[in-house]
Amino acid sequence: MKEIKYSDIVLRADPERVVLRPFTISVEPYNTALGTMSRAERICRSLLRLTREECCAELDSVSRDFSGRHLQARSIFLDRFKAIRSMIGRAIEGMDEIDEDHAALIGAYFCQEYSFEAAAIMNPSVVVHPEQSDVAQGALRFLMSVRTVGEGHISTISFREGVFHADGTVELEPDSDFIVAAKPAQGATDGPVTLMRHKACSVSGTVIFPVTRAQSNGLEDLRLVQFTEDDGDTTYLGTYTAYSGREIGCELFETEDFDTIYLTPFRGLAAMHKGLALFPRRINGRYAAIGRLDHESLFYLESEDRMVWNYGDRIVSPKHPWEMVQMGNCGSPIELDAGWLVFTHGVGAMRRYCLGAVLLDKADPRQVIGRSRTPILAPGEDTREGYVPNVVYSCGALKHGDWILLPYGVADSSIRFASLHVDDILQHLRPF
Repeated sequence: MKEIKYSDIVLRADPERVVLRPFTISVEPYNTALGTMSRAERICRSLLRLTREECCAELDSVSRDFSGRHLQARSIFLDRFKAIRSMIGRAIEGMDEIDEDHAALIGAYFCQEYSFEAAAIMNPSVVVHPEQSDVAQGALRFLMSVRTVGEGHISTISFREGVFHADGTVELEPDSDFIVAAKPAQGATDGPVTLMRHKACSVSGTVIFPVTRAQSNGLEDLRLVQFTEDDGDTTYLGTYTAYSGREIGCELFETEDFDTIYLTPFRGLAAMHKGLALFPRRINGRYAAIGRLDHESLFYLESEDRMVWNYGDRIVSPKHPWEMVQMGNCGSPIELDAGWLVFTHGVGAMRRYCLGAVLLDKADPRQVIGRSRTPILAPGEDTREGYVPNVVYSCGALKHGDWILLPYGVADSSIRFASLHVDDILQHLRPF
């Protein structure tokens, strides 16, 4: 590569970024000296016996410690109280006539702070931001998804916003002061799920937690793409891995504005594999994707139904030493005049992850025009140490003018940004 412009910006895991989450206390009855009751019931009964003055004093203490760290904490406490009341309220006299202060205090006992990116931050993808007002001429505002990992190694989806300038430089907007978890529109143990962003919260102040049983151990590696239908309508789609702790499944992320988000499990054989990446438009009237059906090669898939993915055609397999163990895509294909550009990752000796690319024919993406013989990005002395060493990885890049913005994770511990010129990438790719 002739020129790669590296940004000085580095995002690192930050334990100070916290969100209010439910704290689970058992609602299952057990025998105590006071009779048969659950821990949750015991706590509620004890708090109900507090006088109004005692309740307000304790609630004031909680508010002093936590309200300044969270947006509308009292409202969250009251919502949590309603959930607890629906589970155990019938067993406790007075739960339906409780005053708001007692309700908020009970809710606080069933909440906790969760540091959603204390352990790791990794695997970004990037799309054009739906809001482009007040952006300098020639610049493009972008929205970046990030995989964040907290206590219990639970993966979540969070976001950052920034501007990609015409000269290939990157500018990140400031962190949101408050983080709020997207709220399910309805209770669900299985998909599909509808999530709502808090109205007072920006997209970068929103984090998406697992909701269903299939997602219970994490939402991993969102690959975002702005999808354009044949009639010109656009929407944001993405694929991610739902991990239950034992099984994986590929699911669809869908939104028009990042206010309302739909999470829906895919169907078909390909839904049982990681790393499906959707094309940004239909190919010959059908939905299309790049996937990895054999755990090591790139496949081209088509489907009449974007929720159903089965078989495909193998188009690229491990060939060069840096990708010999396995290959995968690094996000959705990018449309160029020369063809479809697909960034790839390869795993070589010592489980070292590097990034390369392939170029596919525009009319028939089963045809490979060129591929990387050597990596475009590789772990270096300053980018090899971390939670998972010797890894560079991305889940999606963005074209703007003659530049490609490529955010990438480093050792599952930080995110950095590279800007690459389109012509340089094409010259790097060798005939297949």
